[in-house]
Amino acid sequence: MRKHAKAWTSVQHGVAAAVKGAGGAAVIVVDEVSAILEAALKDSGKIGAALVGALAQIAEQTVRGAANVGAEIGLVAQGFLRGLLRATKETGEDALVTIGYAAACFVKQAGMLGLDCAAAAVGLVEGAVGLAKDLGLDAARAASVAAQAALTAAYDVGAAVGDNVRDALKGTIAGIKVVVKEPFRTKAR
Repeated sequence: MRKHAKAWTSVQHGVAAAVKGAGGAAVIVVDEVSAILEAALKDSGKIGAALVGALAQIAEQTVRGAANVGAEIGLVAQGFLRGLLRATKETGEDALVTIGYAAACFVKQAGMLGLDCAAAAVGLVEGAVGLAKDLGLDAARAASVAAQAALTAAYDVGAAVGDNVRDALKGTIAGIKVVVKEPFRTKAR
């Protein structure tokens, strides 16, 4: 799987450039990252199973691009999820599966680079809520799928990271009460 990682390096550079160009403006960061991912995915022609296989690499390059310029990882996470789902044009249950897998990949990559997984998780939930109507989804369900996957991935990174993400996901995010189910921790704990 690593031999194809170079195909996604343009995502890393594009994210870094978009964040620099946005000058910290939240809406611009989300929109630019979304547009970069959408264009890269459309150009790649990857859909379905091929996309799932590449998703970890895409998440890695997106997170690295954000880390290289000190971007607010929550905003980048939101743009990542939006761009991914706009490119795939998935709706319904297929979109929920993609949301879950994408959220897990993004949080794992953020954790591996020592970035703020809690902020990433909140951004992913905000991205899921923001697109729910366009995808034919219940916003609360989309938020919960993103939150659950992010939380599970965070505990895979480490117990303290998982606890921080769990605390960040408590309450209401983007106007939606987020619901996650125990057990949060993986068998390795």
